[in-house]
Amino acid sequence: MIYFMGCTAREKETSIGEATEKLLKKAGVDYRVLKDEKCCGSVLLRTGFIDDALKQIEKNTEILKGELILTSCAGCYKTLKDDYEGLEVIHISQFLNQLINEGKLNLDKKDFNVTYHDSCHLGRHCGVYAEPREVISSIANLVEMQNNMDNSLCCGAGGGVKSAYPEIADEMSKSRINQALNTDCEVLITSCPFCKLNLKNDDIDVLDLTEFLIKYGGA
Repeated sequence: MIYFMGCTAREKETSIGEATEKLLKKAGVDYRVLKDEKCCGSVLLRTGFIDDALKQIEKNTEILKGELILTSCAGCYKTLKDDYEGLEVIHISQFLNQLINEGKLNLDKKDFNVTYHDSCHLGRHCGVYAEPREVISSIANLVEMQNNMDNSLCCGAGGGVKSAYPEIADEMSKSRINQALNTDCEVLITSCPFCKLNLKNDDIDVLDLTEFLIKYGGA
């Protein structure tokens, strides 16, 4: 298995990679991390640099083909799964759910409320809704926000909005944070490093799913 961190987890939210590796080691998973991991090409694809993206995809495919690829990033998951050919890809939320169900990852159950943000890439684009919720529910009580699953609100970070229109991205983030605050939960969980980056605020603790398990699950 190759653990493909993704640019955001590798460069900006490094605690996500650290948490993921700690969980993998706790569960006894045999994996490796690429020494010189390159971008999956998602941003190039979504912003119209198709030729550059295809070159990146070709280079990555040579390295990744024939391996099971685990990724922390919802954007990487969608890109590796849908825009590459012949790759076997699994998102960390799906893999953690497998490990828990197989009894390979034992966590502490606590009676407290948390809420979950569906990222666009993992949710509406790839239909991954159940697994992250099952992982969360193994250690906490999940309280849904007003908009969830297919009707989840975008955090504002994707599609180049954060870079080109930061003020719009900030307003979208505030709207989502307000929904989280309305649940009266103290923790907002997401399975996308990019969403975590844009949803960070001073009013509610925002954690990646892996960080949540480390902090609250006794992992």
